[in-house]
Amino acid sequence: MQASRAISTWTLGVPAGAWRWAALAFAIVALGAAALALTQPDQAGFAGYALLGGIGAVASLLLYAVWPREGLKTEDARRVSEAAARANVAWVITGPDGSVLDCNPVYRRMAGTKDGDSAAPPELAMAGEPSSAVLYRLSRDAAEGRPREESFVVMPGLELVAAVRPMKDQRTVWWFTPRLAATPQPAAAPASEAAPAASSDLRTAAQAPAAPASESAPVDHVMSTLLLNAPMGVAFADASGIIRDANPPFAKFFGAAGPLSGRDATDLVDQADRAALRVLIQSTARGEGAGRPLELRLGERMAELSAQPMPDGAVLYLADVSEQKALEVKFAQSQKLQAVGQLAGGVAHDFNNLLTVIIGNSEFLLMRHPAGDPSFKEINEVHQNALRAAALVSQLLAFSRKQTMQPKVLALADMTSELAQMLRRLLREGIELKLQNGPDLWPVHADETQLSNAIINLVVNARDAMPGGGTITMTTANDTVQQPVALGTAIMPAGEYVRIEVADTGTGISKENLSKIFDPFFTTKPVGQGTGLGLATVYGIVKQSGGFVTVDSEIGHGASFRIYLPRHRIDLNAPVAEAAAAAAPRDVTGQDTILLVEDEEAVRSFAARALRMRGYNVLEASGGEEALEIVKAGGQEIHLLVTDVVMPNMDGPTMVRHVKGLKPDLPVIFMSGYAEEAFRRNDENAADLHFLPKPFGLKQLAAKVKEVLSGAAPH
Repeated sequence: MQASRAISTWTLGVPAGAWRWAALAFAIVALGAAALALTQPDQAGFAGYALLGGIGAVASLLLYAVWPREGLKTEDARRVSEAAARANVAWVITGPDGSVLDCNPVYRRMAGTKDGDSAAPPELAMAGEPSSAVLYRLSRDAAEGRPREESFVVMPGLELVAAVRPMKDQRTVWWFTPRLAATPQPAAAPASEAAPAASSDLRTAAQAPAAPASESAPVDHVMSTLLLNAPMGVAFADASGIIRDANPPFAKFFGAAGPLSGRDATDLVDQADRAALRVLIQSTARGEGAGRPLELRLGERMAELSAQPMPDGAVLYLADVSEQKALEVKFAQSQKLQAVGQLAGGVAHDFNNLLTVIIGNSEFLLMRHPAGDPSFKEINEVHQNALRAAALVSQLLAFSRKQTMQPKVLALADMTSELAQMLRRLLREGIELKLQNGPDLWPVHADETQLSNAIINLVVNARDAMPGGGTITMTTANDTVQQPVALGTAIMPAGEYVRIEVADTGTGISKENLSKIFDPFFTTKPVGQGTGLGLATVYGIVKQSGGFVTVDSEIGHGASFRIYLPRHRIDLNAPVAEAAAAAAPRDVTGQDTILLVEDEEAVRSFAARALRMRGYNVLEASGGEEALEIVKAGGQEIHLLVTDVVMPNMDGPTMVRHVKGLKPDLPVIFMSGYAEEAFRRNDENAADLHFLPKPFGLKQLAAKVKEVLSGAAPH
């Protein structure tokens, strides 16, 4: 009875059942024939002995073939079974009809199944959108014998990677691995009561302690296939760190050409990680707990290695997190750039006020100390350096995307032709600039000055990349994008764009610098030869214009920068505004009454003095409330309102709305370094208002005031 029970429960060799009983019966028949031949040798003869020998040999071979063999195979299978049971990711095996044949505790928790209850198949355990479509495609491919891997979002910032691997007998193994989502999206709405348990347990699935493998559970070759085809690396190591076996993903991560059996696991990792890995394996083998996963770096790839105890060693689980870590780095970089942009915008606003005062008062001094005066040189140095500082602040505002934009419809062919003539004078001998304008370019809506600055920055950058001379090619063309395209960290949606490309034949940009090329203050030039704001300025101008910018380059093959601006469709029924005068008015004097509103006393004092010098009557207010009181008082007729945008208590746009309620036809000039941001917050239409960007001097202020009072169109 003991023998028959053992035969019926063995699980190695051929399957238990009729074959083993037939082999045993055949062996008994052979023994009976042998006994008969031995008891009656005269009747058996030579032929009988020969037949008896053949039957005995066949019976022995058949018994050897079907008899289970304890030893290394059984130990390996039990080890595989234990590793599968302890896996920290969810797995489940389904049959031909879709029912669950086996699963680990992590899947049970994810599916919301209690111990002792039958686990629901993946299609029911994780029903809902967008998981239903993904699970359907996985099931279809598995039924057709094809492996497949897809991911879907289960909650904001977290997605689930689902993989299927077809097995023998039409069985399928499913793996579910949580990871950070590339772009946070709304979680899929659960369609069953089991789905909420899935989303809540996914957050702790990787850290949840795995239940120990049952010692009475039968060892099956299914476990070997399961771990062999797992989408994550699995290896078995003894207490000293020697690898007994490893699946292909584990070997692939470390670039191993052959099997890893017999190699020391610490020899596979970087020198800096070897001591930590040895401690992890030894402590896990002693049953002291696996602890936190170990982060490994191998060149540009990264992985997290965790361990679970097993008899005389540890099971190692390797998850390749290279893409996840790259995503985290990009997210941190974007957060840093956003913080730098906010800081730059705030600093630039305060600097613009200071520079307005410095530039204005230095111009007053230059009027009293003309060329030839002993003080002219020093005053002029102050003035010129203040203008240089203003250009630097303009770059900071461009990077932070807070500079004042005055967009209009542009014909790029005309603009680039004029720009190319000017740029050729900037290039040194040995550098040729070629211009290739595409036919019938679509119009774009952008600030001509800012866009010109972006192109100039790209051309100057190309010139500096060609110390030995070369060719710069500027190309414009219409591009129709059929599908969304990834450009760096941004996604350019499908649509119609006008492309501006600046390519050079210079030294090129290394791969490690390409990802940082648009970062502020990043430069490859020697100290003192660059601020690192040129390409950051280009990026800011293009993004604020609603466009995209990208770069392709290889060392020794030059670089190609491409700007994509969305096509602007002109409304033929819209009224056409009269073109503004190309040149500033020569006569900048007047006798009108101007209300000047500025909270910075130094700026207000300079502006009021400059306007009074031109003959205007100036009423001063230090804030929006005071200006509103002056308008309500009605003591004098006001012909023009000149106001700052950012002021305490009542800001400029709010004050203007109140004033427009009293004087709807009163023209307004806004003074600011980044006025558009404030207008977006106040729902103002910046296209209908006049701007005077800070910092400004005497001539700019007087010319702008005369232009507005003369009835020029807003710009």
